[in-house]
Amino acid sequence: MAISLVLLPSRGFAQMDYPFINVKIQNIINNNGVIACALFESEKGFPSKSLKFASTIILTQVVGKHASFKFSDIKPGKYAIVVIHDENRDGKLDSNLFGIPTEGYGFSSGAEVTMSAPSFSDAVFSYDGGHLQMSISLNY
Repeated sequence: MAISLVLLPSRGFAQMDYPFINVKIQNIINNNGVIACALFESEKGFPSKSLKFASTIILTQVVGKHASFKFSDIKPGKYAIVVIHDENRDGKLDSNLFGIPTEGYGFSSGAEVTMSAPSFSDAVFSYDGGHLQMSISLNY
């Protein structure tokens, strides 16, 4: 009886394995500012209106040349991610007079900037509700 009581708490408080989307950010060129990672559930506001329309935004300090983000408690579905290296911490992706970004940026699914930012459908990925690992490289 005493043995079973000792084992009860360890089973009752065991860590559960929750599903998540883990995003590793690569190609960070300096330690200035923060990296913002925004998860979108739809095309509304994608990619430029992250603060208003992203379902989840996570910020982290820049340490070294890599960063990572873990989105948990996410329902299965289709999503797209925007990553910004906000070097001066002004809450936006800075650009020059021609509209070309002067800070780092990246998108899920390898979506690229051509004449304009990629669409939601260019960056979309499917999430099945399990564990998903992805990498996004920043462009400067």
